[in-house]
Amino acid sequence: MCTRILYQGSEDLVITGRGMDWNEDMASNIVILPRNTQYTSYAGNNPLSWTSKYGSVTTYGYNAGVADGMNEKGLVANLLYLAESQYGHNPQAQDLCMVQWTQFSLDSFATVAEAVSFFQSTPLNILAGVLPNGRGATMHLALSDASGDSAIFEYVAGKLCIHHDREYTVMTNSPIFEEQLALCNYWKNINGLTFLPGSISAADRFVRTSFFLNAIPRTLVKNYTTALPNQSYHQQALASVLGVIRSAGVPLGVQDPDKPNLSSTLWRTISDHQNLVYYFDSATAPSIFWIDLKKIDFTQLAKPLSLPNAQNSIYGGEVSQLFGDFKYPTAELIGSIMTF
Repeated sequence: MCTRILYQGSEDLVITGRGMDWNEDMASNIVILPRNTQYTSYAGNNPLSWTSKYGSVTTYGYNAGVADGMNEKGLVANLLYLAESQYGHNPQAQDLCMVQWTQFSLDSFATVAEAVSFFQSTPLNILAGVLPNGRGATMHLALSDASGDSAIFEYVAGKLCIHHDREYTVMTNSPIFEEQLALCNYWKNINGLTFLPGSISAADRFVRTSFFLNAIPRTLVKNYTTALPNQSYHQQALASVLGVIRSAGVPLGVQDPDKPNLSSTLWRTISDHQNLVYYFDSATAPSIFWIDLKKIDFTQLAKPLSLPNAQNSIYGGEVSQLFGDFKYPTAELIGSIMTF
């Protein structure tokens, strides 16, 4: 399930790309979330409560929680599956429902460094639960910001491991991130233009996208200039990142029933941190649409808004004016979808 890449180019351009692979429809909607809204963890005996500092554009899964998104400060959060996750329990810590981990991060932080500082100093119990398809909600989280900073958050053997460095530009699924880096280092000695691992396994996707991400240009390539809108480096970089994340995709209908991380790609997102544009590319629609966060007046937005059926409807172009009302999930609804 899923691949995430972080592109750091010239002209201060930073772009995060992500693919969502899963073994069933997730009823994905695009939801705009406002500032200054109070939330409480859906689950737990000592639930965490917080008030959102920043508005964001997000992709919801199962109408339960945020799987992906970017906030108005250019912080991007991507939640990916990790079978090895073990969250442990600290009786002194507050509880946070897994499906709110991504939203809490977007609500609360402007930069990766802020998030790292908080999670290092404030222990939380992440309550995973079981997803509607019977799989445990065992996830890890990637954050990236407008400066190109990056961090990977994994709970391994009951402890939070934070990998914080601009160099951590690729994340997939199993094995844990430290082991993925070791595998990738091995493949650096092999010319990727001659041979690359090509299966849909998370380890192969990690190596393949690492090579392509490093291979795509960081400046304007004259060979393609006439094909680019406005003949701009920015458009070239967006196309390159989309090409890399598509190269890690799995065709619709291909999956391993016993391994949800080996499943069809349902959708992809591209987050332009510098220009605050969030792109959505559905595997089941012929066109890409996007939301320009600069066109959303977060100072006036008082309630969440939704673009319904984002994955299985056909939208095109900039769609910020097409959003309608959205009703937040309740603890009761989450309890009917997931078990804890």
